[in-house]
Amino acid sequence: MVSPGLSGRNRIAVDGAADDALVLVRDEVLAEAGPGYRPFGDAELIAALVRGTPGLVAAGGPGFLWMETAEPPSAVPEGVRWLDAEGEREAAALFEDSFPDSYARPGRPGVRRWAGARDHGPDGTGALLAVAGDAWSGAGCGFMAGVVTRPRARGRGLGVAVSRFVVDALVREYGRAALMVDADNPAAIAAYRRAGMRGREFAAAARARGSAGPS
Repeated sequence: MVSPGLSGRNRIAVDGAADDALVLVRDEVLAEAGPGYRPFGDAELIAALVRGTPGLVAAGGPGFLWMETAEPPSAVPEGVRWLDAEGEREAAALFEDSFPDSYARPGRPGVRRWAGARDHGPDGTGALLAVAGDAWSGAGCGFMAGVVTRPRARGRGLGVAVSRFVVDALVREYGRAALMVDADNPAAIAAYRRAGMRGREFAAAARARGSAGPS
């Protein structure tokens, strides 16, 4: 699957047997999609693509997990709501203060909607404390991204609360919910597991700088 702008990158989602994927991605998809697209998938599969594709290298940075579930959470917390336009403006400010490097932020292409938890619970009158986004979802898989909690409110389970709310909505609408998270972020991984998600190691690859790629 080729997807422009997925999680801030133009990506090629790769799955299947390594021999088949190598021929398809190396000889057809990369040539058609162009050098700006990054293959990603199970870590062992991407390593096989890198070994077999001239000019393709492992992407830098920490590894990450792909986490997903096809089951709605056992309980959806009260006090989490989809945000209106004013709430999304508050969410944009929250990202500026607390998570400026997030790929998913209000107003970015492919980000559909935001859920948030506030200080005063269901009445929605308090400050916005935590948010999670429905971003880059597609047929058969809803995608969650941009989960952030205001620093002063961390440790109260709000990240888990907004995650459960969004995961529940995505599973019911798309049949499956997924996200990507840095492998060196154990607190986030634990929160997503509490929201019912399970993960496996993923990796990404990219064209080496100056490489023309396979011909």
